[in-house]
Amino acid sequence: MKPSVERLYNGIIKENPTFILLLGMCPTLAVSTRAMNGIGMGLSTTAVLILSNLVISLLRKVIPDEVRLPSYIVIVASLVTVTELLIKGYLPSVYEALGIYIPLIVVNCIILGRAEAYANKNTPWLSVMDGIGMGLGFTIALTLAGLVRELLGNGTVFELRVLPESVEPMGIFVQPPGAFLVIALFIAIMNAIGIKTRQKQLVEGGLCDGNCAACHASCESLKGGEEK
Repeated sequence: MKPSVERLYNGIIKENPTFILLLGMCPTLAVSTRAMNGIGMGLSTTAVLILSNLVISLLRKVIPDEVRLPSYIVIVASLVTVTELLIKGYLPSVYEALGIYIPLIVVNCIILGRAEAYANKNTPWLSVMDGIGMGLGFTIALTLAGLVRELLGNGTVFELRVLPESVEPMGIFVQPPGAFLVIALFIAIMNAIGIKTRQKQLVEGGLCDGNCAACHASCESLKGGEEK
């Protein structure tokens, strides 16, 4: 797999910032009451991620290590200010829905984490691809959470009525407890997929014949022999 493609795959699936790394949970829990809010916040964060990764990668040999993090914050804050003004000017409805969470992108763990862990050590192109992958992963996670919460909590999807009026929506899903329930559900699904993938790798690699009970019994017998 090419490094650029791997960056996209890692950001969306393998290292999804919300469902795998559990980063940026504050905006995830707060704005995912509607799918449209999730898309708005996700794309805003993606734009900041791409540009901040690019700028930091270009300046990685110029910024002194002693002022590395303050420099990152200044760069990210400048980009977030521009993004906020653009959203306020051209997408006022999205700006009103997201509110204070747009300025809080400055201290989003995903932004600073990728700047420190990746952009500071890699080329501009790979840093941009990393920003795209992480941003898309974050956007997809927010949108999926928003879709489920909006459907179950309001009976709508993208503000279009889906469930009949006779079906009473479950209001808890548009409340904070509903956010925890939905995110936990997606995390469980991702973990289950990871477990299945690991089992498949063991079988294909010849390390296991697919019989988990036999593997467990073999391991127990080996442990017993070592203790003796």
